[in-house]
Amino acid sequence: MNQQRPNSSRTLQVIEAALLLLASIFFILHAFHLNADFPNHSPWMDWAKYTDEGWYGDGAIRHFQRGYWYVPGDFNPAAALPVWPLLEAALFRFTGVNLVAARALTVAIFGLILATSYLLLRRWQNLSNPDLDNRNNKTTLAPAIAVLLLAVSPFCYAFTRLAILEPLLVLFTLLALLVASYVTPGQGIAIPIRASLGQIAPILALGLILPLMVLTKTTAVFLLPAIAWILWARAGYRLRPFLHVGIPVVALAAVIWLAYYGFIVRPHFLDDYRYLFSANGYTGVTPSTALSVLGDTIADGLWIGNILYPLGLLAAASALFLRPRLLRNPLIPALLLWAAGYAAFLAYHNNLQPRYYLVIAIPLTLLIPVVFSSLWEPFTIRPGNSVRNPLRGLAGASITVVLTVLIVADARQTLHYVRNPDYTFTSAAAQIHQIVAADRRHNPLILSISGSNLSLMTGLPSICDDFGTMDLAVRVQAYHPGWYVAWNQVDDDKMDALTPMYHLQRVAAFPAMDDPERNLLILYRLDPAIPGTPPRHRRKPIIPRLLQTNFGQQPSQIQLEH
Repeated sequence: MNQQRPNSSRTLQVIEAALLLLASIFFILHAFHLNADFPNHSPWMDWAKYTDEGWYGDGAIRHFQRGYWYVPGDFNPAAALPVWPLLEAALFRFTGVNLVAARALTVAIFGLILATSYLLLRRWQNLSNPDLDNRNNKTTLAPAIAVLLLAVSPFCYAFTRLAILEPLLVLFTLLALLVASYVTPGQGIAIPIRASLGQIAPILALGLILPLMVLTKTTAVFLLPAIAWILWARAGYRLRPFLHVGIPVVALAAVIWLAYYGFIVRPHFLDDYRYLFSANGYTGVTPSTALSVLGDTIADGLWIGNILYPLGLLAAASALFLRPRLLRNPLIPALLLWAAGYAAFLAYHNNLQPRYYLVIAIPLTLLIPVVFSSLWEPFTIRPGNSVRNPLRGLAGASITVVLTVLIVADARQTLHYVRNPDYTFTSAAAQIHQIVAADRRHNPLILSISGSNLSLMTGLPSICDDFGTMDLAVRVQAYHPGWYVAWNQVDDDKMDALTPMYHLQRVAAFPAMDDPERNLLILYRLDPAIPGTPPRHRRKPIIPRLLQTNFGQQPSQIQLEH
């Protein structure tokens, strides 16, 4: 038996290398056709593909295109969520503002997600399988299988190629779990004065990652219990060591977040900070809708994958009810808390967009190989147990077949998206840019719900027609846009805001994307409502000088207060 172990280990290493090579190939495919549409006619009808890449990167986009990042009265989410636009700004300094660069950044983040997932599962590799002799078995296929499942997933392919917030939030969460796994109970308050940097580094790193998570996307607070569980496990499930570890982490994270809020948000951007929450407060669960919302939240998880999602739920149920010994591995309860915590947010918020499920897809995918690994990995035969359990062998074979079918089916769908890109949105944006640039009489400022996306793709300045701290009519009077871009039709409230000042002249229409409610991009020229009044043409955006705030300014230099 001892002679078989080296051979078995070498076989596993070869299989692992093959799985990681295949995962690497599919990851590289994510970098192809970065300016293509979000896959048209996919199962995921998410409006983020029309707006979010521009909205949440607007701080960086405007900083380089206009010279200032803040547009008073418009939608300015960077005030509350500064991490993503700061990362984009660092990239745009070298690449310039463009859609390919922004999406390349999120693809790189997905690559870090794959690497961190591998390291995290490797960190806890054999604790999920009590039958393995952890001293002699150093190789397990669980990390490589998890990476491959993520790399071939068409759901991950679609949403990790959008320059949105969710991939970065996932990466920070994985990093927090990995860093927390290196914290030891002797650290924290009890750290000696002469402690080495290696001893205190996990505390400092975790105290930094937590506020970065919240400043990336505020819903990160629903993921904190998963990180706390890893710290609880590292403290030996004892209160005093846990407090010794947890208090310094929480204190450092609180100081960083409060410093940002107290010195930047509260004195200068409090209205924009509050508006981000009020703008998302139109949905929510009520006692009368609680059961239906909960059912929809669970059922809509099928967006993750018709096989992957049920398999992930089966893995969760197996760990909780069929094999509770698996919960001895701290990573499994942490992944369960991660998925359950964010699912609770989705149900509470009751705005079930497919992109939100990316944050749930990652922990469920990682659970599958961790929970089921004991069914296909070699295991040490205990004394008195000289034969394998045939039911166990049948279960292992069944899981192996299901995983094979899942990987093949997902890989095929992802390859279909790679081989059949569409460019309807970027093509429409380019034609809009040509029309606007050729007109020297009208202000190039565009009013549109997709205006920030158009700015990212074309460089044209824009303001939003839907969100903003100013009423739309007031914003229109303040900024005098020269063009209006609508999807399919002009809504009544938009028409009411525009008609006192403008006559909408339809100039062109471009088929784009696949949503029946948003598949025709219409360009209107905004002519003065009073004949003979010349249009207010200004080649530079109309922002008073005292309102022009830059990334590089100190808070004391910002002269506008809200």
